[in-house]
Amino acid sequence: MMGEEYPVMMKEKAKLNNDPPAAAAAPHFVLIHGIGGGAWCWYKIKCPMENCGYKVTCLDLKGAGMDQTDPNAVVSFEDYNQPLLDFLSSLHDHQQVILVGHSAGGLSLSDAIHRYGKKKIKLAIFIAATMLKSGYLTNQDLKHGVPDLSGFGELNEVYDIGFGLGEDNPPTTTLIKREFQRKIIYNLSPHEDATLAEMLLRPGPVQALVTAKFPLAEKDEDEVPRIYIKTTQDNVIKAEQQEAMIRKWPPQHVYVLESDHSPFFSAPFLLLGLLVKAAVSFGY
Repeated sequence: MMGEEYPVMMKEKAKLNNDPPAAAAAPHFVLIHGIGGGAWCWYKIKCPMENCGYKVTCLDLKGAGMDQTDPNAVVSFEDYNQPLLDFLSSLHDHQQVILVGHSAGGLSLSDAIHRYGKKKIKLAIFIAATMLKSGYLTNQDLKHGVPDLSGFGELNEVYDIGFGLGEDNPPTTTLIKREFQRKIIYNLSPHEDATLAEMLLRPGPVQALVTAKFPLAEKDEDEVPRIYIKTTQDNVIKAEQQEAMIRKWPPQHVYVLESDHSPFFSAPFLLLGLLVKAAVSFGY
């Protein structure tokens, strides 16, 4: 009967047409900024990555970039990281992304790994980032993951400090003062980029960051492969801190970049090359 013959006919038609297999979806990178930054940090590599055929999403976390929330009102890490969690929740079940986190953005990656694992995340790349499996659970975690800028002056000399909950409570935000930003964050970056950052950096919700704690769950945190990109001229997350985090939670690969703390400004094309290398090494 015709109804029975139709599936067979369609199979034969497909053979005759020699239909090519559907093309694999382009790798999707999701880029996460550090404290005080925003999606704007990635402007020098977003277009080149898209020109290479990759899909690229740059997110603003809560109280950062174009997000209108007062950072002094962001006092929990879950609240701060909600834009990334919402984005990952919106992905279809079969979709995986490559997460890229810079500086404190590494905490956002660790949080996402705990929550979603390989279901949503193909690969996690930490760039000069805080890479702690459980967040700030111990004093050692704080020593390894929190920038030590004491070499540049006292805390109140280096930072503008916000007390959104009153001066009797711990600080809610910090921002490196303008006169220190180029020396500390952008010491190898073009002057134009340091100037742009000076205009766009916002106070970062430090109170939210110190609540970043991720107790070990049933999900295997090591099921998502990780790559760490070390920055050799970094004045924020110093070389010894990066090495300590790598030893404590060893990633699959470690790449080295001759850069300051902001390689998306100081070495954008070298950084792009490492991101492409990472994607290729894990099957893209």
